[in-house]
Amino acid sequence: MRLSASPSPSGSDHEVVLFYEVEVILCNTIRLMSDGRLGREAHHETSKLSLEKVTETQLHLNLAHHEAASERDLEKASGSSNGTTPASAQVQPEVITYPEGGLQAWLVVLGSFSGMLAAFGRMNTIGTFQAYLITHQLADTSPSTVGWIFSLYVFLAFGCGLQVGPIFDRNGPRWLVFAGSVCLVVGMIGVSESTEYWHFILTFSILGGVGTSLIFTPAVGAIAHFFSRRRGAATGLAATGGSFGGIIFPLALQALFPRLGFAWSVRLLALIFFVILVIANLLIRTRLPPKAGGTVRPDFRILRDVTFSLTTAGVFFIEWGLFVPLSYISSYALANGASMAFSYQLLAVLNAGSVFGRGIPGYVADRLGRFNTMVAAVALCLISVLGVWLNVGGSIAGLCLFAVLFGFASGSNISLTPVCVGQLCEPEVFGRWYGTCYTIVSIGWVVEVLPVGAAFHSDANTGSHRCLTGIPIAGEILSVAGGDYWGLIVFTGMCYAAGMICFISARVLKVGWSLKAIY
Repeated sequence: MRLSASPSPSGSDHEVVLFYEVEVILCNTIRLMSDGRLGREAHHETSKLSLEKVTETQLHLNLAHHEAASERDLEKASGSSNGTTPASAQVQPEVITYPEGGLQAWLVVLGSFSGMLAAFGRMNTIGTFQAYLITHQLADTSPSTVGWIFSLYVFLAFGCGLQVGPIFDRNGPRWLVFAGSVCLVVGMIGVSESTEYWHFILTFSILGGVGTSLIFTPAVGAIAHFFSRRRGAATGLAATGGSFGGIIFPLALQALFPRLGFAWSVRLLALIFFVILVIANLLIRTRLPPKAGGTVRPDFRILRDVTFSLTTAGVFFIEWGLFVPLSYISSYALANGASMAFSYQLLAVLNAGSVFGRGIPGYVADRLGRFNTMVAAVALCLISVLGVWLNVGGSIAGLCLFAVLFGFASGSNISLTPVCVGQLCEPEVFGRWYGTCYTIVSIGWVVEVLPVGAAFHSDANTGSHRCLTGIPIAGEILSVAGGDYWGLIVFTGMCYAAGMICFISARVLKVGWSLKAIY
């Protein structure tokens, strides 16, 4: 028979020796008793020795346990004083869960829809305002100079996201959306009273641009706090607000200007914005706490992430491509014999197509992958530009086909970009990543295209219409081509081709070349 004892994991080498001695004594005692050679006295002495050894072992075990406990207390105290946590005391990071629906989550989507309806709806009125100002208040100012009002507006609308994003991550959306609402409404009232060039720079460009940025960045970012698996569908649904605004507000202004005049038409628009933005202020909110150690300072170090840099480059190119048709589709129609009324309506048709283009791709992206869907949407933009617009000429049916097809495909530029960026970062820092992305994109708009929906005027001698080319790249291409739009259309196609290459590269870095990978 063999007895054994396992020492405590915290015991010393001396414990092992004591256990071994006790084991030997007990084994010898049992063997002698079984052989009948141990007398009464021998039995008594052996039992006494065994008891002494057992008692000594127990004392040493108690001492060893006490010393081990003391060492653990010292380690804990030392770790606390050094600002570190012992491995045994480290807390596992909490797993983030998302409601993926429910009343509060869908109310946030409604609030985001309202915010984008006002912010992007205002952005889609720039063509209408441009066409009116160059024939009324700013008739004595060169059209290219007037174009800078809207270039500065678009730059601030997206460029301010560099700072708005980190503030949103740190402090939430409440005060940002409120400040943006004040800027947007006060800016529109100021536009209604403006008569000089610098008035419009202050009211339309600065107040309107900053206000738009303060609203749309939190409107997009708040959705990421409530949705993960269904984020594409939720963001796409909210982004349709901008498309509805692009249909309603330009057509409303065109109808109201002759009836109410400029001032009261713009004041009415400001009142509509006020009502819409009250809803946005009440409903847009977040639920996740800010990231520990977060700061409101911009941080371009996130561009070290190669996938994010490629995604940003892709957004840069597709936005370059997007604003060329938005700015020149009306003047293209006029140059090819379309009526003034149809040229305005064509932009509304394009925005109508983008309503479906913002909602449907988001739903598909949640099932087939966000980057997969973005690549497909950009490819469709490329086909619509080089396959349809380049060959359509003055065909009314062809122009309508291009407007619907391109509107649907390009709608994903706004709705899928947030979910693609959100797939690369944690929701607590989404504002910083998204704002940084669009700040870089906004620089391209300033040097690429005059952001005007109908940038044309009537030639005093011939009565014909010619395009205004105030901003370098797009206008210069049009000038070099002698007013022919084929060079501008090819340039747009190349922008989408470059964007598609960037998104494909970003996808390959994450999941490789497998076509079956959902990403």
